[in-house]
Formats: sequence, structure tokens, C-alpha cells
Amino acid sequence: MIADAVSAELDILGVTSTSPGLAAAALKLARAMDRIDDGDSPAAQAVLADKLHSLMVRLRGLAPVQEKGDSVDDIARQREKRRAEARERAAGGE
Repeated sequence: MIADAVSAELDILGVTSTSPGLAAAALKLARAMDRIDDGDSPAAQAVLADKLHSLMVRLRGLAPVQEKGDSVDDIARQREKRRAEARERAAGGE
């Protein structure tokens, strides 16, 4: 449920070791949301959701920069590969 999704996001962000208190608080809020029935206490759900959202925004901001790369990095790698091949051909190394 919500706690599982929050736990998975915390793992992806890698913030549990750097901000253990905030991560634990986010998980506790998520578990509390899971315990509330959908029809019961919509005001309580809204308050918990708002607090959880605020914590997750803070945790995302504290997350270390990931070294995954994106499509721009892929294009740069392909371009560098083509340039290296062209330099090799120009040097007579076909």
C-alpha cells in the first residue's frame, strides 16, 4: 500500500542512511495512512497526506545525486564514440 510505495521510493532515493529520522517519520505517516479506512476520517487522511508529502519533498531534496545518466548522457557517449572512430580512421587505423 502507501507504506510499501514510500519504502520503495526511500530505497531509490538512498536517503535512509543520511536522514534516518525523516525517513522513519515518512514511513510512520505512510503506515498510519494505510491503517485508516478510505471512508473513515477524510480530514485525518488529508492531514497525514499533507505531512507525508512535505517530508517526501524534503527527502527528495536531500537525496544524493544519482549517477544513472539520461538520454542526453547517452547521446554524448554516442557522439564521443563516433568522434573517436573518426579520429582513428583519420590517423590511418581503419
